[in-house]
Amino acid sequence: MKNLLYIIALLLLIVWGIGFIGYNAGNIIHILLVIAIIAILLRIIRGK
Repeated sequence: MKNLLYIIALLLLIVWGIGFIGYNAGNIIHILLVIAIIAILLRIIRGK
């Protein structure tokens, strides 16, 4: 389950990067970024 969370966070960061560079989709891009950062922080805080 922990690996899945990490993979989802990385995918969200990649999608955010593509969306930010490619086109402006409004606030959805920034919401994806916040979710990805929270997922990464949870992984770091919980260890491994």
